[in-house]
Amino acid sequence: MATVSLKGIKKVYDNEVTAVHDFNLEIADKEFIVLVGPSGCGKSTTLRMVAGLEDISGGDLLIDDKRVNDVEPKDRDIAMVFQNYALYPHMTVRENMAFPLKLRKLPKAEIDKKVMDAAETLDIVQYLERKPKALSGGQRQRVAIGRAIVREPKVLLMDEPLSNLDAKLRNQMRAEIIKLRQRIDTTFIYVTHDQTEAMTLGDRIVIMKDGFIQQIGTPQQVFDHPANIFVAGFIGMPQMNFFDAELICEGDKYSVKVQNAVMELDADTQAKLKAAGHGSKAITLGIRPEHISITTASGSHCLTGKVDVSEMMGSEIHLHVNAGGRDVILRVPTTELAAENKSGFAYGAEISFTFRPELIHMFDKETEKNLLPLEA
Repeated sequence: MATVSLKGIKKVYDNEVTAVHDFNLEIADKEFIVLVGPSGCGKSTTLRMVAGLEDISGGDLLIDDKRVNDVEPKDRDIAMVFQNYALYPHMTVRENMAFPLKLRKLPKAEIDKKVMDAAETLDIVQYLERKPKALSGGQRQRVAIGRAIVREPKVLLMDEPLSNLDAKLRNQMRAEIIKLRQRIDTTFIYVTHDQTEAMTLGDRIVIMKDGFIQQIGTPQQVFDHPANIFVAGFIGMPQMNFFDAELICEGDKYSVKVQNAVMELDADTQAKLKAAGHGSKAITLGIRPEHISITTASGSHCLTGKVDVSEMMGSEIHLHVNAGGRDVILRVPTTELAAENKSGFAYGAEISFTFRPELIHMFDKETEKNLLPLEA
């Protein structure tokens, strides 16, 4: 289908506000790329530049190695699915889906076949004669996707297509998009602010903040090895806990001190810290809620705190613990708890906990970058 290259792409509004800075990304044929970040980070602006709906202020956009900066949207062989569906209310589903093909003046028999094929792929054949107002949000979104894929575009762009749906429908439509991806040979570029969508849909995800790329990688890579504090806090739910800590280097041994607890790091992490030439220094330590373990006995490697909130989630309990004046969140599987705690912890209950040493993240105080280099 198509490769897409964004080389030094930049977007400046009114010659003063830069929305996207030096955006570089190579998208492989049939790859599913997700741009994710908070509101105002530049992800939708980037998508609209690929679509041709926004002028490119600097850099080069190539589709199949052809520079398309000045090519009209209709001539780029792309299709876009919008957040608000953008269906024609006076047309039936069939007419909505057929419309882009009629503009191309394709034969009626070919149009009918393409519409039916897309409707069968998306399981909306039974709605073909209805108008959009008679459909649910999820059904309308399927129609909008169907109208895009009938054209068999080289690149399919999706701008927060699920954000108007309720939680249950979002889950269903996520699964539908994953199945759709297996059925059609198209390169996908998908924009969302929802990290769950990014993690479940993307072959690779591009995390953005303030118009800059923060990290590009597979969902597992950015989860396991966030490039900086922003990525670490953005990916994962509940978000990572952060502590002011100290990295201690004594000879060849490395440990971290958090409040009054000292934890020796695992051998692999110690080797990487040594190879990177790190010595003792103040750091920001990050640990995910699911990587904190409750201990029955206190020790020099443990922190203690009092339970402020205990949330029963069924298979696990989310605990908010006040430890040294800091709110620490723990995700604890109920299978790991004593019988008296399986339904939760009492307010004010004192617990001891420690961190899994191989899953501790360490960030530079000044640059906020991960102390350990990203592995290729």
